[in-house]
Amino acid sequence: MPIGEDAIAGYTFKIEIDGQVIAQFKELSGLEASREVIEHRENNMAGKEVIKKLPGKKSWGDITLKRGVTDNMVVWEWFQKVMDGLIDEARKNGSIVLYDYAGGETGRWNLTNCWPSKVAVNGMQAGSSDVLVEEMTLVHEGVEPA
Repeated sequence: MPIGEDAIAGYTFKIEIDGQVIAQFKELSGLEASREVIEHRENNMAGKEVIKKLPGKKSWGDITLKRGVTDNMVVWEWFQKVMDGLIDEARKNGSIVLYDYAGGETGRWNLTNCWPSKVAVNGMQAGSSDVLVEEMTLVHEGVEPA
């Protein structure tokens, strides 16, 4: 990061699936990519041990999203395709889009072949005035910043 640039605030973000915004969430975790490290040991011509580190397999974290429960059932309908065994139909390309305070896009991460592996409503308690929280876990086959 060049000196003088401000860090981006996580003010608000939305999930787009096949170019359509399906939901706005209040919390996100697991947006990560990693590469396994393979250590290769050998001896050089002088007999000295040399350790080379090579890139191994790629992996991506499962993304967990949380939001207040609404009457928008798009997430549950998408998950139902998975439950019905229609995984080819459920796999979608999508994006996590970050917005600034003025509503301008400040960041985008594109997901390949994502689908919901879990949806849940947490925190139901009779007599409570707390907002119900819906949680969705997305699995995918790759993430790239756009």
